[in-house]
Amino acid sequence: MQEDKGIFKRAELLLGADLINKIGEARIILFGVGGVGSWCAESLIRSGVKHLTIVDPDKVCETNINRQLMATTKTIGQRKVDVLKSRLLEISPDAEINTIAGVYSEESSGSFQLGTYDYIIDAIDSLKHKVHLIRTATRTNAKLFSSMGAALKMDPTRIKTAEFWKVAGCPLAAALRRKMKQGERPAKKFMCVYSDEVLENKGFKHKGDESESSELLKQENPSVKAQTNGTLVHVTAVFGFTLAGLIIRDICKE
Repeated sequence: MQEDKGIFKRAELLLGADLINKIGEARIILFGVGGVGSWCAESLIRSGVKHLTIVDPDKVCETNINRQLMATTKTIGQRKVDVLKSRLLEISPDAEINTIAGVYSEESSGSFQLGTYDYIIDAIDSLKHKVHLIRTATRTNAKLFSSMGAALKMDPTRIKTAEFWKVAGCPLAAALRRKMKQGERPAKKFMCVYSDEVLENKGFKHKGDESESSELLKQENPSVKAQTNGTLVHVTAVFGFTLAGLIIRDICKE
């Protein structure tokens, strides 16, 4: 590992040089760099992760700005993974940041070579793709961590972690479990970040990007008109930081 000129000295004070080196050796792939995934990526890099692959097909749009790390008025129209990579390299120039501007799906899953990673992070919205990623990731030797629904929430103190089958009060987790019970179940247990808070939209609905709840509606019942749900950065960021924290803690305990 190259010398980082003191970037990680505070982390090293807490963890020690051996664990900092171990964090730097971990190979991680992150699916989805939106309101949750973008903050997860930043936390990982600031914690000393050196090998990170970020996957997202989208470009920054105006409605991303309220909650996504790399979304600003100056980055609208740019690929999310490219903008995020530039920021991450400003933090840790020696990091190896690989970008894939594509969609994870059943058809594309083989191209991601999931078995080559130590950790897989699921921060994608599509219910269909999320189910397939979970099923596929849990068949590898990598450890999977997954984000449940972060929309329609305002209280960060209600954000929790639990094993997938023990997540309670999250509509997205409930929909995922129904899908799993209809077919192949995950091959092993995995931890999730979730909140049991479910609020209602109160404002005018704008056209733009859609939340995981919108995708849930479309996947469950295509005849139902999808709805974009409200989301706040202090919630999505805590989801992302918590995902990163689970991974760093797992690396350090091994």
